[in-house]
Amino acid sequence: MAGLFSGSFKHEAPEPLEGPVIATTVGGTIVWFVLFLVQLPFYGWLDDHGHTWWLWTCLAGTGLGCVGIWYVRRRDAAIRRAAGAGRPDGRSPAAPAD
Repeated sequence: MAGLFSGSFKHEAPEPLEGPVIATTVGGTIVWFVLFLVQLPFYGWLDDHGHTWWLWTCLAGTGLGCVGIWYVRRRDAAIRRAAGAGRPDGRSPAAPAD
């Protein structure tokens, strides 16, 4: 079992998957918020059956999604700035070489 975590399995990291990150994050946040709104009229039933955590989970997902939207928009802007600075790999000029 010690060999499993000793670094004996070395391989090259796969390329990161890029896609519509901002749209995906916004879409997921909207889904969380809609689920919160759908459950809101049933607060009494949820409270009676001990399921109010469903409601608060959706609200937490909405809040974390808003933080995620802020993060991915800043990340996307940084990638665009780096690409505009002449770095085709999208890395900042201060980033260390591999």
